[in-house]
Amino acid sequence: MRRWNGWGEAEQSVALGSQALAFLRERIGPGQASPEAELDAVLRHVAASRLQLAGFDVSPETRLRHARGHSYRDWLALKYGRIGPVADAVASPATHEEARGLLQQAREAGAVVIPWGGGTSVVGHLDVPVDSDRPVLNLSLQHMNRLLDCDSTTRLARFGAGVAGPQIEAQLRDLGLMLGHYPQSFEYSTLGGWVVTRSSGQQSLRYGRIEQLFAAGRLATARGDLEVGGVPASSAGPDLREFVLGSEGRLGVLTEATVRLRPLPEREDFHAVFFPTWDQGVLAVRNLVQADLPLSMLRLSNESETETQLTLSGHDKAITWLKRYLKLRGSGVKPVMLVMGVTGLNREVLRTRRESLTVCKLARGVHAGRMIGAGWAKNRFRGPYLRNALWEAGYGADTVETCVNWPQLTPLMRAIEQAATDVMAQDDERVHAFTHLSHVYRQGCSLYSTFVFRSAADYEQDLARWQRLKARLSQTVVAHGGTISHQHGVGTDHAPYLAAEKGALGMDLIRAVARELDPDRMMNPGKLFA
Repeated sequence: MRRWNGWGEAEQSVALGSQALAFLRERIGPGQASPEAELDAVLRHVAASRLQLAGFDVSPETRLRHARGHSYRDWLALKYGRIGPVADAVASPATHEEARGLLQQAREAGAVVIPWGGGTSVVGHLDVPVDSDRPVLNLSLQHMNRLLDCDSTTRLARFGAGVAGPQIEAQLRDLGLMLGHYPQSFEYSTLGGWVVTRSSGQQSLRYGRIEQLFAAGRLATARGDLEVGGVPASSAGPDLREFVLGSEGRLGVLTEATVRLRPLPEREDFHAVFFPTWDQGVLAVRNLVQADLPLSMLRLSNESETETQLTLSGHDKAITWLKRYLKLRGSGVKPVMLVMGVTGLNREVLRTRRESLTVCKLARGVHAGRMIGAGWAKNRFRGPYLRNALWEAGYGADTVETCVNWPQLTPLMRAIEQAATDVMAQDDERVHAFTHLSHVYRQGCSLYSTFVFRSAADYEQDLARWQRLKARLSQTVVAHGGTISHQHGVGTDHAPYLAAEKGALGMDLIRAVARELDPDRMMNPGKLFA
């Protein structure tokens, strides 16, 4: 069973070794572990349900388990037992028709509906309205997880929107096909969630962001069914898929999604290349993507993230040898590490590897083979589990992500890390900040920064500190011309900053579409816009 107040299954854990703890103590000080709330104690504070309808689950534990996502604000609420409001009921349709019927029941009851896929949101998509005089229904799509249709000729597959990443790939593998969408939340996040938050997977360079993979969809709305897409291309007016992409439950419930597939690759390798400086690494990455080399991933870690990954890799002898080798090759002071994915037919992989390493060499890149890359691939979904271990050791962790054009990349990265340092310094605290770029485009790339800091072991202090940190980081992103989100979506946490990106007229258009499909304002209120 999944943890009720952490990431992953209850029986799964990732330990922080003594070396990792020593590393954190040196950089930010010793952690102060906080006592965790007990499930039984929290359940006693769940209010009675206001929705007593047939087929609705009103048990306190089910409602609690659907009340929060995985933002740091959610994390604090769950760990300290300060859970806040929960939905009045949870309903789990298995078909589009059942979902449509449940929406009608909710409308007749005057209820608010919050769609629930995998519960992995990190920006407040699942927030239950505070002090709402309307009952609230969580519409869980967990039973809508089947492959409904697959056409090998068009390479299109139609799935229930509640299907999680591993379920997608397992159902396609026997057909020799794959989707290839790998966000870090892959194990639990769902296809529908990816679409309505405009997700991006770790190998989007080859497989595309979700908007390139999303061919068609079916939406249950308060006014009826909306079907979008279905043909390869069209000039017949606006593309209605774009209304669904990034809609975050404000328009209705996405119940089915048709996606574009690829055949399983013959070969996939991940190579590590080290550069003497961040600027040289960025130059190589930009040259690689603008040369249109058929790579599947380019992930460049800055100096701090490179040091962190090498220190905590657990391969002390191999890393010692690597550092000596890099020093001999002129990359030993503060190197940055590029993990490069090469995927496809065997001959394509060999050719692309050769051409890519030639480009890297022009920027003084030093190829370090496949061992580090293989380790990254093995542990690619491990990051969220470390949050559990960090909390147990008295530390918190949060992230911020954005996307900018190439000229703004380095100034924004430095400003983000400095902003975090400044916020923590207000409380005489330190932060360990590190960053990578991981989704690249001809005109720019994404940035993904991680922050590790000490817990105050007090809910109010931890929450206030996080609110200051989140606000400063978001303001920094906006000031430097970055998008408020490249892959996590808007939710409630990013909603205050969306107007700076869309403009007043753009926000009016978004609200108008929501009013047209949701005249009673029952669908996921507070997300995207107030």
